[in-house]
Amino acid sequence: MSIVKLFKQFIPILGLVTASFTVQAQERYTTFNPAFDSQTTNKTEVLEFFSYACSHCAAIEPMVEQLKKELPENVAFLPVPVGFNASMTPMQHLYYSLVALDRTDLHPKVFQAIHQEKQRLFTRDAIVEWASKQGIDKQTFESTYDSFGVVTKVKQATDLTNQYQINATPSFAIAGKYLTSPGMVGTYEGTIDLIKELLAQNK
Repeated sequence: MSIVKLFKQFIPILGLVTASFTVQAQERYTTFNPAFDSQTTNKTEVLEFFSYACSHCAAIEPMVEQLKKELPENVAFLPVPVGFNASMTPMQHLYYSLVALDRTDLHPKVFQAIHQEKQRLFTRDAIVEWASKQGIDKQTFESTYDSFGVVTKVKQATDLTNQYQINATPSFAIAGKYLTSPGMVGTYEGTIDLIKELLAQNK
């Protein structure tokens, strides 16, 4: 399938509709003035608003992983799982459970499980079962999933999603000033390049 045809797909998943991509994007990014504060002390932040259910997030993930390796020490990259509706909350809990358990190595594997292996990791029970198959103790994972810390992180992620007025995934906020996405830029590769451009511009 050509990249243009891919970008013209309209994909509804669990009540979420990811924006249809177009190569005739009017603006490559939007600007916030005043900029939002960084949550990471003495660091410039790149926020990735994503959903495990989003096929575009899955497609760009390898490029995001490479970008993270190339970022300078003064840049913090923070994935933010979105929860546009209640059906997406379990996947938010999944991400922050992996963070709390220091198992973010499984982050790309979640995309693989959902989009390549067609596993429906959209409920607490399905997620707990999957996590246990990855070698995580079931009781430990369940207590982490339901913990106050994870619940708090999920709420903060939803607050950030609302603050930046995110309505499609993936979207990237850079330095609290700029917001871009493949839907605005036209390609995944162009989005990654633009993130680098905006970080350089912010120096």
